[in-house]
Amino acid sequence: MTFQEKYERWLASPAVDEATKAELRAADDIEERFYKDLEFGTGGLRGILGAGTNRMNSYTVRQATQGLASYICDMGPEATARGVVISYDSRHRSAEFAMESARVLAANGVKAYVFDALRPTPELSFSVRELGAFAGIMITASHNPAKYNGYKVYGEDGAQLTAGADTVIRYVNNCDIFDDVKVISEEEGKAKGLIQMVGAELDEAFYAAVLAQSILPDLDRDSLKIVYTPFHGTGYKPVTEVLSRAGFHHVTVVPEQALPDPDFSTVKSPNPEEKEGFARAIEIAKEQDADIIIGTDPDADRIGVVAKNADGEYQVFTGNQTGVLLTEYILSQKKAAGKLHPGDYVVSTIVSTKMGQQVAKRYGADFYEVFTGFKFIAAVIAEMEQKQAGNYLFGFEESYGYLPGTYARDKDAVAAALLVCELAAFYKQQGMGFAEALDSLYQTYGYYTEKLVSVVMEGKDGMEKMAAIMASIAANPPKQLGGVRVVALRDYNKELRYDFAAGTTAPLALGKSNVLYFELENDWFFVIRPSGTEPKIKLYFGVVGDSSADGMAKIAALETEVRNLLV
Repeated sequence: MTFQEKYERWLASPAVDEATKAELRAADDIEERFYKDLEFGTGGLRGILGAGTNRMNSYTVRQATQGLASYICDMGPEATARGVVISYDSRHRSAEFAMESARVLAANGVKAYVFDALRPTPELSFSVRELGAFAGIMITASHNPAKYNGYKVYGEDGAQLTAGADTVIRYVNNCDIFDDVKVISEEEGKAKGLIQMVGAELDEAFYAAVLAQSILPDLDRDSLKIVYTPFHGTGYKPVTEVLSRAGFHHVTVVPEQALPDPDFSTVKSPNPEEKEGFARAIEIAKEQDADIIIGTDPDADRIGVVAKNADGEYQVFTGNQTGVLLTEYILSQKKAAGKLHPGDYVVSTIVSTKMGQQVAKRYGADFYEVFTGFKFIAAVIAEMEQKQAGNYLFGFEESYGYLPGTYARDKDAVAAALLVCELAAFYKQQGMGFAEALDSLYQTYGYYTEKLVSVVMEGKDGMEKMAAIMASIAANPPKQLGGVRVVALRDYNKELRYDFAAGTTAPLALGKSNVLYFELENDWFFVIRPSGTEPKIKLYFGVVGDSSADGMAKIAALETEVRNLLV
C-alpha cells in the first residue's frame, strides 16, 4: 500500500476520530507520516507523536497492544489471568497511551494492572516480577526530546523482551491497525475486573528492594550535601523517598525541574548525559557548597553525576566513569567483607569502558560482555540463575544505566542514586571527592578514556544512508585508525571475527546484530552501529592514554578519520 493509499484510508476509516483526521488534512508531511509503519522491534515502539502509521498515536499503540494481547491469549488462560502491568512517564499522552493499552488488553480478556500515576521504568520492571505478571508495558521515550514517546514491552522476568520477542513482533505485524483491534471502555474494563489500578503497595515493595542494595548501610550519610534534578520526570518521588529513608537528609531538589512537565521546558533535552541540563543544578550546588549533583532522566532508568573536585569546580562524570567507580566500590567492599565468591560476576556492554573488566579481574570476579541494551545484561542474569553459577554483583552500560541487584531486570536510576550518594559519603569520610577517587582508579588501571558520537540522520533518506554506510565499512574495513593498527574486525551482522594479522576468520558467540567492532592495538576500540531507537548512527571510541588529556587527544585523532568514513 502506498503512502497516499494509507493516508486516504485513515481519512475514510470510521475508527479514526475527527481530531486525528483534521490533523492529517492540515499536515504538509504526509509522505513522512505514512511512508512506513512505525516499526515494532525488540524494544517496542518509539517515534514522534502525531497522526499516521509512522507516528506514535492511539492507533499505533492499540495495534501494538492487540498484537501483544493476541500472543498472550494464545499462551492460554493462565497467561491472560496473570496479566500485564502498565506504567508511564511524564510525556505528552503517556497516561492516555497507558489506558488505551489497558482497554485493548481488557477487550481481549487479559488482566491489566495500571499504575494510578506516573512511575519509573525500574519500578515497572520490579512490579512485573512482584505481581507474577506475564508481561509489562512502559510508556516512555526515555531521554528523547519532548516530541517523542514510546512503548516498551517487558517479559515475565521483568526484562525487555528477548526470548519470544520475534514471536510478539510477528503478532503485531500481522495485526491490522483498524480491523483487528479490539477495545472496550475503561469503565467496562474496571467493572469486569480486567483493569485494576495499582500504586502505593508496589511503591513500598520497590523502595524496600532498592534500600536492600546498600553496600554499607551503617555508613554516616548525614554530612553529605546533595542537589538532585528529576528533569521533570518520574524520579522525584522515588529518589527523594529512598534517599531520605537511607539517611541522606541534605537533599535539595532543583525546584524548576521537580514537577512533571512534558515539554521539559527548562532544558534543551532531558538527558543526564548532557551537561547543559545541569546548569541550574550547578548554580544551586555552588550556592550551597554541595558535594554532589545527581540527575535522572524522565523515566528514571538513567542517572548523570556531577561532583565537586579538589579545585572546587563541579566536574561532569561520564557513564563509564560512574560505572567503574561503582564497580570498584561494590567489589572492594564485598571483598573486604568476605562476601565475594568464585563465580560472582559483573556484566557490561561491548561499547562500554574496558576498565570495568580490569576492575573485575583485580578482585577475582568474572566479567561478561553483551550487546548494547540492558535486556542483554538481564539475559545473563537469567542464564546464570538457571545454572546456579555465581552471584550477580553489578551491571552497567556507558549510556548511564546501572543495576546493582536482581530485584529488577532493567537499569535503575533510583538504586543508582542511592549507591552514588553512598559512595560520595564513603569518599568524603576519607577526605576525597569523586574526582580524586577516579584519578586513583586511573593510576591503578590506566587512563581509559571513551567517547560516544551520535550522528543524526532523520527521515527516509537518513535510514537509507545509515544502511549504506554500514555496508560500505563492512565491505572495506580500515586497517589503521588514528595512527594505530586495526587488529581485527568483529562483524556481528555476519557473526564473524576477522583477524587481520593472522588472516583468519572465526565465529562470534554473542549473536547477530548490526554492529561493527574494530579491535585496535593497545586495548583501543572503535564501534559503529545504527541506534535501535533513534534516527542516528552511533560511534563509540575507547583508548588508553598517559593522562586524561592524552586520551582525549588520541580519541580526537580517531574521530577525525572515522568521520571521513561516513561521507
